Amino acid sequence: MSDDAKDAGLVAMISSILGGNKRAEAAGPPPLDGFVQAVPAGGTVAEVAQIPEAESPKLQDSSVEAVTAATPAAAASQSLTPDGKRRLPAEAIADLVLGELRKIEDFPASGVSVTVYGYRHWNAMVTFAPFSTTFRNATRFRQALPDLVFKLRRFVELEI
Repeated sequence: MSDDAKDAGLVAMISSILGGNKRAEAAGPPPLDGFVQAVPAGGTVAEVAQIPEAESPKLQDSSVEAVTAATPAAAASQSLTPDGKRRLPAEAIADLVLGELRKIEDFPASGVSVTVYGYRHWNAMVTFAPFSTTFRNATRFRQALPDLVFKLRRFVELEI
């Protein structure tokens, strides 16, 4: 391979990285001027309820009270399945899971993220920011998560 061919390849690679490639510009986000606002100018945004602090240092059995402690915005838009489960969006279920996890002793106050995924048999994943907790405690919290999700699945279904 000649030096000219190598140089042409390097120039093409560098220009595509730096934005000289027209296809990369076409893949950018669409303009926002045609979109409708999510909240009307005079409308109010529903307030998000704060997650209550832990009342007990041990993991409590999740019950109907934990499910009804969902955010007010989610409570207004809840629907029931034929078998009596409440349909909640992933964010509301993540708040429920996080609220139950906060009842465990030594659970960190910040630096924790809960992700809810799946469809019929939804699941949850907990991640910790660096230095938010110890490895031993993070392992303990992750081991408690499947039992908590199993209990919440009896009362809550993921809304699609």
